[in-house]
Amino acid sequence: MARLVVAVSGVALGASLALPASPAAAHNSLTGSDPRDGARIATAPARIELRFLSRLDPATTTVTVTGPDNVAAAGGEPRFSGSRVSVPFKPGKAGLYTVGYRVASGDGHPVTGEVRFTLTTGTPADPSASATTGAAPTPSSPAATPTSTPPPATAGPDAASPSGAVVPTADERDEVSGWLWALGALVLLAALAAGLLLRRRAARR
Repeated sequence: MARLVVAVSGVALGASLALPASPAAAHNSLTGSDPRDGARIATAPARIELRFLSRLDPATTTVTVTGPDNVAAAGGEPRFSGSRVSVPFKPGKAGLYTVGYRVASGDGHPVTGEVRFTLTTGTPADPSASATTGAAPTPSSPAATPTSTPPPATAGPDAASPSGAVVPTADERDEVSGWLWALGALVLLAALAAGLLLRRRAARR
């Protein structure tokens, strides 16, 4: 009789311990992630992975990724592999990123949670922005200092050469050339007349 009482008590105790655990065992839960919760990383991963206790149902599982300023950072649709789900990561600015999830347990009860990590380096700046936006020149820069170019010198009657001498115009040069030719002709005529005169005198003698 004593043995029967002990056996029945043991069965009752075991059943009482198993009953509260049954609902908990039916609930799915997060077992790990990459990056891990609270991590600080300098290099952004290509994908974010969440690992759960039980197999995931793609129809009832949702994963969201948001970055600084609540900007979406998921680069595509999630991919499932048993109890794991991964999402392409599209990094933006440096700061805190939050991975939110919602999965359904075996008993139909939804389980929600989130994983947070910090990206310490952001994406590089857009090259096109620096190409189209230029800094305004400062007064000390060569671009801001106005330079004046003297107008080209025009030739005129009073135009002077770099040495300071007066440069004659084309009309003046033609006029001087004409006078030189006339003077040369007079000298030649005078020489011819003198020659003839000398010849006549020599013939008379």
